[in-house]
Amino acid sequence: MTTRRELLALTASAVALAATANAARAEGKVKMGFIYPSPVGDVGWAHELDEGRKKIVEKFGDKVEAVTAENIPEGPDAARTMNQMIADGAKLLMIGSFGYMNDGLKLAKQYPDVAIINASGYKLDANFGNFQTRNYETSYIAGLAAGYVTTSNILGVVAAYPIPEVIGIINAFTLGAQKTNPEITVKIVWLNSWFDPNKSQEAARSLVAAKADVLFSLYQDTPEVVALAEELGVYSISTSSDMKKYAPKKYLMGMGIDWSPHFIDVAAQVLAGSFKGTSYWGGMKDGAVHAASLTPDLTPEQKKVTDDAIAAITAGTFHPLTGPVMDQDGTEKLAAGVAIADGDMASINWLVKGVETRIPQ
Repeated sequence: MTTRRELLALTASAVALAATANAARAEGKVKMGFIYPSPVGDVGWAHELDEGRKKIVEKFGDKVEAVTAENIPEGPDAARTMNQMIADGAKLLMIGSFGYMNDGLKLAKQYPDVAIINASGYKLDANFGNFQTRNYETSYIAGLAAGYVTTSNILGVVAAYPIPEVIGIINAFTLGAQKTNPEITVKIVWLNSWFDPNKSQEAARSLVAAKADVLFSLYQDTPEVVALAEELGVYSISTSSDMKKYAPKKYLMGMGIDWSPHFIDVAAQVLAGSFKGTSYWGGMKDGAVHAASLTPDLTPEQKKVTDDAIAAITAGTFHPLTGPVMDQDGTEKLAAGVAIADGDMASINWLVKGVETRIPQ
């Protein structure tokens, strides 16, 4: 007959064996950490980054262990989170904000066996890469459509930070709108935040009060602007995700992103021990960006213009920033027929003619 003491001993042994088995299984996995600057909701920047993470897990199964940290501010909190993930054994960090760049690069130099990829950044090292999508391609299409539907000829942008990626998106959007409506002007409210529902709504209301009848929610990781635009009866454009469910009647277009092909490729490199820091720019031709839920309010002739532009961009025969292009002060930035180079796009610090708001100094 088994005594209570013997039963407890057997139970303890079983627990110890299970823990050992779990540890053994964990040892066979490569840990990968994902850090997001905003909460992972049902739409938006962090949501799409996390969809890429899910595709890695789906692709590689029990070869990987993915851990996440969301709503992490740029600065000391982000640095501590990165350090902790590395201390816990992460061999890949996806750091999902431009403002994480310098802390991430510092850690890459300190830990050469850890691969790090930085969203929207521009710095590189042997084990430190950056990635972004050519969102200016889809913002140009949104601009074409905005030029058609506006009646006030004033477009409003609720923008996050005046970083090169955001500036390039605004420029392509403005040029697209001017292509279909030369009378267009653009107003911007800079929020200096990726996620601030209250400030984004205030900005949207101020732009509508200034007669904007199309609102561009540019890297606001929340559907607040889109939902408010529907309430106010003006068109809206969203970044990163299709947000049509928040504006079923007045949604102009979503700038869709798919990170999964690049994330899967990077994860495969890490698993194979072959990761090298590179710059990735995914565009329409790669399936990394797409025009989502383009409004049915366009006429067949107008829809053909947007479709033809999508086809030309996808084929590589047209770049949205092709001269002649003037800046706000009337200085020629791109001569006739000249398309902006990727390097210049990655560091762009000027806005095109027709944008009334200046870049903060």
